[in-house]
Amino acid sequence: MVELSVVVPVFNEEENVARLYEAVSEAVRGKVSDYEIVLIDDGSTDGSAPRMDAIAAADARVKAYHFERNCGQTSAIWAGLRKADGRYVALIDADLQTDPADIFTLMPYMREYDLANGMRTERRDTWLKRVSSRIANGFRNWVTQDRIRDTGCPMKLMKKEVANSFYLYEGFHRFLPTLARMNGFRVIEVPVRHRPREYGSSKYGMFNRLFVSLMDAFVIGWLRRRVIRYRIRGE
Repeated sequence: MVELSVVVPVFNEEENVARLYEAVSEAVRGKVSDYEIVLIDDGSTDGSAPRMDAIAAADARVKAYHFERNCGQTSAIWAGLRKADGRYVALIDADLQTDPADIFTLMPYMREYDLANGMRTERRDTWLKRVSSRIANGFRNWVTQDRIRDTGCPMKLMKKEVANSFYLYEGFHRFLPTLARMNGFRVIEVPVRHRPREYGSSKYGMFNRLFVSLMDAFVIGWLRRRVIRYRIRGE
């Protein structure tokens, strides 16, 4: 089994694809016995797809998959989790605002926990993104009765069995720590670095980040209250 899979959803990140590959490769080289980089093209309309294919052709550790059309971030993440073969599965975004080296900030926690969620310190986003994110996180926790402070952080590390446990619907990628807890796994939140975006622009606006995610929170809260838990006597 591969030791580590790094899963990256990609949508119109032409300027970042090569930089992403180099940054991930540098971060993991010599740190794990074997690794793979799983790139999921979410129907990009720029030059992202051919650049991904060129990288995959030159490095057998890179897998490039392409959606026939844009299906959204949740679909790309779920496809990547299902294609990953690693004992551990890391999630990051293609914009490199989170540092791939922080995968190994999270890795020591895999001894006691099943999923480590990054928590961005010193956010390098616009004030509007910071405010909308803070409101959304607070509301999600209130509805879902969870305590994750930065569920939207793209930097996550989990054991393969956690990745296999997810059945996602549109928008559920924002609730992976909560869903993992609902599935009986141990979750921790760990501070990670955050950097300004150097190339391209965010593909997700305030409406997507705030209002839609608030509606999704009600669904997760409803499901959480109906989780089936039981223990067999004597087992």
